[in-house]
Amino acid sequence: MSKVINKTLASYRWQLKGLLHLLLLCPLFYCVLAVVNGWWGGDPVQAIIHYLANSALNILLITLCLAPVSRKFKLPSLLAYRRLIGLYVFVYALLHLAAYLVIDLGLDWQLFWQENIQRPYIWLGMVAFVVLLAMSITSLKALQQKLGRRWLQLHGLVYPVTLLVLVHFWWSLKSGWLEPVLYLVVVAGLFSLRKLQIQRWLSSFNNTSHSK
Repeated sequence: MSKVINKTLASYRWQLKGLLHLLLLCPLFYCVLAVVNGWWGGDPVQAIIHYLANSALNILLITLCLAPVSRKFKLPSLLAYRRLIGLYVFVYALLHLAAYLVIDLGLDWQLFWQENIQRPYIWLGMVAFVVLLAMSITSLKALQQKLGRRWLQLHGLVYPVTLLVLVHFWWSLKSGWLEPVLYLVVVAGLFSLRKLQIQRWLSSFNNTSHSK
């Protein structure tokens, strides 16, 4: 069965990537529909910001699922779609940041810096965004080859970034704890499945320091 699925994933790669684009754009389409139809009330600014953030987090968790699923069901062809899905994490993070800066703050940069000082979760989110930006830029194959081992080290930052995003999400909530706890349980489960990869990533820094 796994051979058939692998063959399908490899043979219909472009068609499946097109389908993936449509699926990954669905949250954005829903966001537009919700605003246009007034599903989020007359002042949907905060709903837009939080919805886009949740979309980025959910897609990030999907990317973390790909390697364990690929190993468990012997589907190496599945990993060919990881880069595409990962780029959508950055797209929704960018939309989340843009909605916050443009719609909420009106591009008032002085207010933005004040918010960073008063609300630590904002600069945590900014740190995570900068790392996601670096990972997106370096996802090009030419840069992968040029960076070599450093590319693996950079993209291994997806683990601390996931934790940063979770803390950013938790602190941004004005009330409620159930949703972030559920996310934390899911992330803990995914990290346990990727324990060996995380250990290799951590040891790569030791190897680099010894080689110097």
